Parts: sequence; structure tokens; C-alpha cells
Amino acid sequence: MNDLEARLTAIVRADPGLMHVLTTVRGLGLDDWRVFSGAVYQSVWNAVTGRPAGYGIRDYDLGYFNPDVSWEAEDAVIKCVAAAFEPPFRDMVEVRNQARVHLWFEGKFGEPYEALTGTDEALARFVAPAFAVGVRLEADDTISVAAPFGLEDVFSLTLRPNPRRPLAKGWGRAVGNATARWPELRIAE
Repeated sequence: MNDLEARLTAIVRADPGLMHVLTTVRGLGLDDWRVFSGAVYQSVWNAVTGRPAGYGIRDYDLGYFNPDVSWEAEDAVIKCVAAAFEPPFRDMVEVRNQARVHLWFEGKFGEPYEALTGTDEALARFVAPAFAVGVRLEADDTISVAAPFGLEDVFSLTLRPNPRRPLAKGWGRAVGNATARWPELRIAE
């Protein structure tokens, strides 16, 4: 584990809401799961800027991968996850089968999306390297980290477009939402 991974792990462990989600989800036996996106990178930004744990976090994105791409199978997992939490977490944990994303992504975001072969593969398609960070609480209580672009951007408060994809149609909105809550962010376009 490198220094930034160690720092990320310490930040995750110090965030009671994020640890509650990770601990609860670990017990559900989902396939190839990660908590990623805002709940992770925003926890880092809060630690780096001295904000309290949980500041600005609106939801916990939970991705898992199951080759059954039927809506019924995903809906059963969504209901199982919701039943595992009490409010407010019940309404804050957003579950998506990464094997199904290609079925709805273009209709929702106006961009094509190739089918994925696993949850971690999705991270490389996020709109910014700083957003592309996922964590999982393993059976031995270690926290595994997936970050295809590394962790430098998230710790340096740098937002830049993903160099592996065209500029996301929602880039301006994503930047505006982030800088409204963390004005210390540096935008590198």
C-alpha cells in the first residue's frame, strides 16, 4: 500500500457514515462490489480541507456486478440493500448493477457506453480522475482501493477531465456542483 492509499484508508475508517455503509454492504454477499464516487472522494476532500466527516455527501454509490442484466434481478438487490439499512441510509445508498449500465446510460446521459466486464472497470469511465476511486471492506477488515488514475488528483483537490474519454456532457455541471461545496478545488482543463 502506498502513502496515498494509506491516507485514504485512514480517512475512510474515520468516517462513521462511510464505514457503516461498507460494513453493512460487506455482510450482504454482493458480487464484485465497491462504494465509489462522491462518498469516497468527498470524504478525502473533507479531510484535506478540514471539514467534518459527511459534509456535502448526498449519497453512497454502490456498484456491484452480476451478469444477470434483468431489471428484476437488480431490483431484488436494490430492495435487499434498502432492507439492510435504517433511515437515513436506506434512502442514501444508491445501488446499480454495473453489468446493466450500458442498457440505460446513453438514454440518461446522451453518450454511448460499452458493456462492462466488472465493477472496477467502470471507474476508468468516470468524468474525472478524482471521481474514479472505489473502496470495499474485505472479509479480513482491510479496505481495498481501486483507483485507475491513482489518488494524486483527489488529494491535491484537482478536477480535470478524464483523459481516456471525450469531455462529459455534464462536465460543467459536475464542476459547478463540486466547487460550490469545496471552493478550494483547482480546475485543470
